Amino acid sequence: MKKFFGKYKKLIGMILFTALCLLIWRIGIHIKFPFANYDSIPSTGGANIFGFLDVFAGGGLTQFSILSLGISPYITSSIVVQMLQLDIIPAFKEWSEEGEAGREKLNRWTRYIALLIAFIQSLALILGLKATSNVYFRGSSEFNAFTYIYIAIVLTAGTAFTLWLSDQMTMRGVGNGASMLIVAGIIVSLPTTMYQMFQYFLGPDSRYRIEETGNIGWQGIVLYIVMMLVFVLIVVGVVWMEGLQRKIPVVYSNRPASAKLIGQQNSNIPIKLNSASVIPVIFASTLLSLPTTILQFVETSGKTVSQWWYTIFSYQQPIGFAIYIILIFVFAFFYSFLQIDPDKMADNLKKQNANILGVKPGEETAVYISRVLFKVTLLGATYLALLAAIPVIVTFIFPELPASVQIGGTSLMIVVGVALETITQIKTEGQSQDYHGFL
Repeated sequence: MKKFFGKYKKLIGMILFTALCLLIWRIGIHIKFPFANYDSIPSTGGANIFGFLDVFAGGGLTQFSILSLGISPYITSSIVVQMLQLDIIPAFKEWSEEGEAGREKLNRWTRYIALLIAFIQSLALILGLKATSNVYFRGSSEFNAFTYIYIAIVLTAGTAFTLWLSDQMTMRGVGNGASMLIVAGIIVSLPTTMYQMFQYFLGPDSRYRIEETGNIGWQGIVLYIVMMLVFVLIVVGVVWMEGLQRKIPVVYSNRPASAKLIGQQNSNIPIKLNSASVIPVIFASTLLSLPTTILQFVETSGKTVSQWWYTIFSYQQPIGFAIYIILIFVFAFFYSFLQIDPDKMADNLKKQNANILGVKPGEETAVYISRVLFKVTLLGATYLALLAAIPVIVTFIFPELPASVQIGGTSLMIVVGVALETITQIKTEGQSQDYHGFL
């Protein structure tokens, strides 16, 4: 045991550091922002108002926490910056091609934009809560413009602290800090999801109980088992699909050495079926959650909202569902081609004196890689869309199902996807330490 801890001391330290950061984040979730009326904090209904945004924030929105916005402004900012790299802002395009130095500049601007978005979202959140009811704040009758700005600055500082924690986990922890915070927020909500699903199908107030005897009917038992099997199938499906790859055979031609040909070295380029991982689902869910949250605030404040807005932005409606699926496809292709640049890959192969079997180097290689990546991404995006559609379909079948259960399937998919990436990073770090021992 002592030898094991000595050998993997660095890896164990990374895991413990990540756990410490998550613990600090969870403590921060329970610190309320200024002027919040603690007695009016909703215990169960908050998830129905905030939806995915509250899941990503680990329940911070319904807790009126200083970390209410969590990592969601950074997600929105990442979408904006990646869009701006498509020749919209030439400087961003140049930085994306400058390697590590360019990425640092883009990351810095991503955080600047994230803080600006956080400030705007903070003001919208406070104004929305204030318009909904005065009971959420103490001394709300004396609020002025400075009060709103002050609370918004505190919430923005909370987002800045969350981003700092995320960076620390990325640099000193086991992996992508932003993904870890999202997953931590989802995991915290999973016990509530499972409990509410149990109450819906098998609880004392379940609609599937027989009125005469008070016993639970066989329909409730069967449906509960089916729902649990759906969750298990989501886990199995994600694990299986994330491991699939399309390998492109590559031949590396060696140069003559001492008037003698050494031969050829064969290899391949692995392209994952789902190169974008769960990022398209996160992006699509975030973009749809923002307008629906605003609409629910407006509706709660006593104002009427056209049903068309709910039809467009709610993925529980046919049009909103179609937009949700389209966004998943768009982000899947966008992020896959951003991660794997066919032109850059073809150029690198040419510099390494390599080529794909039966394909000429240069432009034809780039076209071939683009064609393969398109086909693979089409399958991967279809798989993501099917998994993301399962909770929506379940909602159509059981319209009274609690909101936390409705989004539970998609949340579970995000957890499994990030968990697989984290396990891969831990294995890579462990192997590097094994090899270090031979040096």
